[in-house]
Parts: sequence; C-alpha cells; structure tokens
Amino acid sequence: MRTITAVFFVSMAIATFVLLQCTAKATTQPSIQSSPYLIERVKNNDWTLIDVRSPEEFAEGHIPGAINMPYDAIDDYISELDGNKEKPVIVYCRSGRRAKLAMKVLQALDFSEVMHLEGDMLGWSAAGLPVDRM
Repeated sequence: MRTITAVFFVSMAIATFVLLQCTAKATTQPSIQSSPYLIERVKNNDWTLIDVRSPEEFAEGHIPGAINMPYDAIDDYISELDGNKEKPVIVYCRSGRRAKLAMKVLQALDFSEVMHLEGDMLGWSAAGLPVDRM
C-alpha cells in the first residue's frame, strides 16, 4: 500500500511540474528593428522613443526624436510620459543592458507596449541611420 501511495504522489508531482512548464509565459522582450520607419512613427507622435543612456552619451549622438531618460533615474522622468501608457514605447541604450532594466520599470508601471530597439545605438549607427548630435 505504501508503494502505491508513493507512486501516486510522485506521479502527481510530475504531472504538476509538466503542467506548470506548459503554461509558463515566455520571457522574451518584444523588439523592433532599426529602420527609418521608426523615425517616422516617432515624428508622427505614434510612438515614444526613449534613450536611457547618460546625458553625456545622448549629447554625443542619439536617434532623432528620442527623449533622454537615464535608466538609473527613470522614475524621476515618469511624469514626462503621462498620457503615453497606451502608446508603444521603444527603449534603447548603447548595447542593451540598461534598456532592459528600464523596460522592466516601465512594464511594472503598466505601460502597455514596451519594446526594445534591436541592436540599440550600436546597431543603429552600424546601419548608417541618422544620428542627431547636441
């Protein structure tokens, strides 16, 4: 009888584990490719583009239409995004690490569509796309 009970509990544990694995959400972040189309959508105020690098990095070169909100102080800039929670927000940095940290903050604040710019600023520059300098 103990063997049957043990087999039952082990079977239930395995079934529960498999069920949880099948229903787990994917953790990949939505992203968008670097293209002139991005600039048009930002210019038309359809999308919000956020550069989360430092102000010095931003001044050295950024994507036209981007708003500078350093990732480590993004909470201080949230009020600037009032009314944009339902609009797609594209986030980038130099290579991706800071952008992903900022994306988590924005998602936690219920921004509905937060995306990562594939390749970040390095990819944008490598593609020969326009860069504004201050």
